[in-house]
Amino acid sequence: MAKHKKHSSPRRHESGKSQRGGYALRRLEDRSGWMLVAPRDARQRAEDVEEVAAMLEAGEWEIAEDELRWLLGDCHDFLDAHALLGEIALERQDWALARGHFGYAWELGRAALSAAGVSGLLPYAIAANQPLLNSGKGLAWCLHKQGHHRLALDVLAQLRALDPTDPLGAELLAAEIRRAAESGRGPSLPVVERD
Repeated sequence: MAKHKKHSSPRRHESGKSQRGGYALRRLEDRSGWMLVAPRDARQRAEDVEEVAAMLEAGEWEIAEDELRWLLGDCHDFLDAHALLGEIALERQDWALARGHFGYAWELGRAALSAAGVSGLLPYAIAANQPLLNSGKGLAWCLHKQGHHRLALDVLAQLRALDPTDPLGAELLAAEIRRAAESGRGPSLPVVERD
């Protein structure tokens, strides 16, 4: 998986247990699943992320990338920023860099699940869950592009477990990865469109 820094300072989630990144989980009101809750420093940067999204829409990739790196300077465990930097690297077909950012975002979310002792659903329909789930799919794609098919399939299985409705097409991507791995060739399909 991606290279990760080990953090020596503990972070806290809603139940008071320490965890990396400070992300927590909140049960949905209808009790059908969970929502990822960003720490305060990440929530305070939500407007900045919206500005970066507008930059990306306008094709200002380099400016957006600079802004995201600046945001990470103040808040290294900012899942949304890592997810967007992963998307930028994916567009450039820089599989290693994209894998690093997607992998870091994925691990931040997985750490929140582990710390809360939750193995339940994280529905993609909940906007707060989308950067994590998109990062999982991006990570799987990068692992596949780098020839790590088994790791890619493991991530996709975890992704499907988090939202069995499979809105990101993880099962379709897993089937393509299996076919490519069995035939010894690279993928023939592009990544399924993301929202």
